[in-house]
Amino acid sequence: MLLSFDAQIVFRLLTEKINLIEVNPGLMIWVVVTFIILLFILKKVAWKPILSALENREAVIRESLEKAEKANEEAQKVLEENKANIQKAEEESKKIINQSREYAEKLKEQMLQDSKEQAKKIVDEATAEIERKKEASFEELKTQVAEIAIQAAEKIMNANLDNEAQKKIADKFIGEITKN
Repeated sequence: MLLSFDAQIVFRLLTEKINLIEVNPGLMIWVVVTFIILLFILKKVAWKPILSALENREAVIRESLEKAEKANEEAQKVLEENKANIQKAEEESKKIINQSREYAEKLKEQMLQDSKEQAKKIVDEATAEIERKKEASFEELKTQVAEIAIQAAEKIMNANLDNEAQKKIADKFIGEITKN
């Protein structure tokens, strides 16, 4: 009977020109009854699956947001670690560069010092060599002077000359020594 009454209303709506703005108490009651029945059917059949789907969707969205927030925190942490590592690497490279400069400066100073010492050693060796040659020459000169003196003495002895003649011979040999 319920269906037949609805059909009558629908038929009446289609065939007659009923003003929809006009208040019809019978139609209102049936619209309210139909709405309540529809709500009851939806509550029994569809309400729990819809709510569970919404709750599942909410949980998935919440979980996704938490994961995104966690990933963002981890990314920030990694970014900070990278910045710290870059800063540390820059400081280390500056330290290495400064150490290299200091080492190069020390090496330069050491090389200069070694060069000075080597030059001094060469000069000292040359001076010592000159001194040895000078002494050797002096010794040779003394030997030659001694030989000349001996020869002069022999000639004087052989000549048995008077003082005047001995003086001339000694002067002659002294002149020869000066020439040599």
